[in-house]
Amino acid sequence: MTQEKKFYLTLKGLEDIKKEYEELKKLRLLKTKGEAPKILESEDLNPEYISFQEDLSFLETRLVELEDIIKNAVLIKPPSKENQNTIFLGAKVLVEIDGKDNDEFEIVGTIEANPFLGRISNESPVGKALLGHRSGDEIIVSSPIKTIYKIKKIRYS
Repeated sequence: MTQEKKFYLTLKGLEDIKKEYEELKKLRLLKTKGEAPKILESEDLNPEYISFQEDLSFLETRLVELEDIIKNAVLIKPPSKENQNTIFLGAKVLVEIDGKDNDEFEIVGTIEANPFLGRISNESPVGKALLGHRSGDEIIVSSPIKTIYKIKKIRYS
């Protein structure tokens, strides 16, 4: 028996997934309630029918994905007060990169990761390397070039 993949989500992330799921269920109901295009148009398949079937197939696939995420979701919660000086999922981490620039990352699960918004995945090379470390630690990440991250500050919201 294989173990289900866990999806680490913030409360907002889980709410967004559930909202999308409900909206897609409504859309599926609307699409299947309405009149489907006729299959044949003379001797060829009706392009409208093909498009309708593809839309329905995409919708079903996405609904199954969302159900799996919801079923296997693990909420990201801040650690206990005594552990808040260590980086875990949900941490906002201020780092100094190669002794020059400061940058802040929030460590989240892969579904909510968005590097442009400073949200990096716990499975990314940098996210993985930061986990478990404390303020003052220096870590080296060699992906694709060697970069030194010095942890300046850790906070949880």
